[in-house]
Amino acid sequence: MNFSEIIKKNRANVKNIIRMISGEENEDLEQEVYLKVWKNSEKYKEKGSFKSWINTIAKNVTKDYLKSSVKKHETLTSEDDDTVFRNIKDKKASPELRLIKNERQKRIMDAINHLKPKFKEVIIYSEIYGYTYEDCAKKFNCPVGTIKSRIYNAKKELAEQLKDLL
Repeated sequence: MNFSEIIKKNRANVKNIIRMISGEENEDLEQEVYLKVWKNSEKYKEKGSFKSWINTIAKNVTKDYLKSSVKKHETLTSEDDDTVFRNIKDKKASPELRLIKNERQKRIMDAINHLKPKFKEVIIYSEIYGYTYEDCAKKFNCPVGTIKSRIYNAKKELAEQLKDLL
């Protein structure tokens, strides 16, 4: 498998992992994940799936990024207040926007949890974990067409339940 194929197959999953851990879209982290995959591809041992190996790299890269962000924040807080205010860049949303985002996410998860079990499981695996239709079909031992139908119907129900958010 060539490297562009690896990126294509894992892009959605890597994005989701980064977004779930860091709470933001971050293309730099995505690039760092693929760079580490490329540099360390000869170290991959076929004990587990290649996808889970990439997922582990994505989790570790994101956690390292968050640790370095905390470290930068600690360094800034030790400086005098004038320097801190000059160096602050508003990368994070205000507390009000974070609260709204959290409430929105809670409503979406509640709506997903109220789906029929066969819709719920396929929407979680496809939209949250980033599985392809083919991966879901293998996971649930059913045809790809059934997976597509379930995802369509799940999204239709979610759209109805969450129409005020759309």
